Amino acid sequence: MEMNAQIMGMPSWMWMAVGVFVLAGLVKGVVGLGLPTVAMGLLALRMPPAEAAALLVMPSLVTNLWQMRPFSTLGPALRRIGTMQIGICVGTGVGAALLGAPADAWAGVALGVALVVYAAWTLAGAKWQVPPQHEGWLGPLVGSVTGFITSATGVFVIPAVPYLQALNLSRDLLIQTMGLCFSVSTLALAAGLAWNGSFSVGDVGRSAVLLVPALVGMQIGTWLRQRLSPLWFKRCLMVGLLLLGVSMVVR
Repeated sequence: MEMNAQIMGMPSWMWMAVGVFVLAGLVKGVVGLGLPTVAMGLLALRMPPAEAAALLVMPSLVTNLWQMRPFSTLGPALRRIGTMQIGICVGTGVGAALLGAPADAWAGVALGVALVVYAAWTLAGAKWQVPPQHEGWLGPLVGSVTGFITSATGVFVIPAVPYLQALNLSRDLLIQTMGLCFSVSTLALAAGLAWNGSFSVGDVGRSAVLLVPALVGMQIGTWLRQRLSPLWFKRCLMVGLLLLGVSMVVR
């Protein structure tokens, strides 16, 4: 007989969700992305996708903000990629107006394929570098495209992450700038969904409870990342993107 009684005041499914968010936070702590994908993929085995998505609200936003630390070094990063963040907001707004809420499964498949191709291309040793003199116009363009893709798919990785990698940032600065971009993208997407009448905060209390295990997992992942060599960090990041792309195509 399956035990569905509450343990220590929490139902059994909540204990499963705690484990899921520890794992998802760990992945994000190591490579700087992947929390929504890992969490959604595992939670969907036990609950409807809409309910799983509601649990992601607080862990996703707060872990992105957490990833932006230390805030004392955020000024130089903002000066370098600030116009990219404006582009993300504009692109997401345009996409929300033209496309409505993220719903097109084929858009997700196309994005997943793009992630797989980029990760495989990079793992094969190919490099993309952006000369400093081109950052002024390329940053806003990349941000706008990223925002538009976000509004179509709900995923804000392409082309933002490849662009940030092409800036030859240090490992920790790359993680910080990804956190900044993901935070802006999350807020911009939420605003777009609200404007279309498709945003629901769900059960904020349950989502807030799951923020704690996500942060614990992320702290463990950060500890592991700091002990990886730059080469192995890059490999882990690319494998993470590869698995993210495969997951999107399969789903």
